[in-house]
Amino acid sequence: MIAKRLEPFGCIIAYNSRRKKPNVSFPYYENVMDLATNSDALILCCALTNETHHMINKDVMTALGKEGVIINVGCGALIDEKELVRFLVKGDIGGAGLDVYEEEPEVPRELFELDNVVLSPHRAVATPEAFVTLQEVVIANIEAFFANKPLPSQFELE
Repeated sequence: MIAKRLEPFGCIIAYNSRRKKPNVSFPYYENVMDLATNSDALILCCALTNETHHMINKDVMTALGKEGVIINVGCGALIDEKELVRFLVKGDIGGAGLDVYEEEPEVPRELFELDNVVLSPHRAVATPEAFVTLQEVVIANIEAFFANKPLPSQFELE
């Protein structure tokens, strides 16, 4: 959906994922390092997993370069935030747009003083579609519970 919205602006779009998606016509990069090397901006909108934790690290930021921009609307820990702050303060990366942070709700104080950063509270989830999906999940869980079936979205609390 992000790519679809960027296309009318003439953006050259490419992507990285666990595997190439057959129905996506944009160029695919097998790893985020190659994507960063060939991009001016990275937009992060993936889930946080063991594989994606700190996927944007010092090496990826270096590959993106001094003019590069990172937009994170996924999860804060997708980026090594300490490294991001260092890169932004030193001018080793062009800028960042963040609405998620590694230690939510804490935002690194250094970011408030920088002109090359846009900070926003995380509101990406507050869409009509998200609320409809949440309603469907709650109803499915309630129906499963009263039918003595496994809950569709059951998880273990740590």
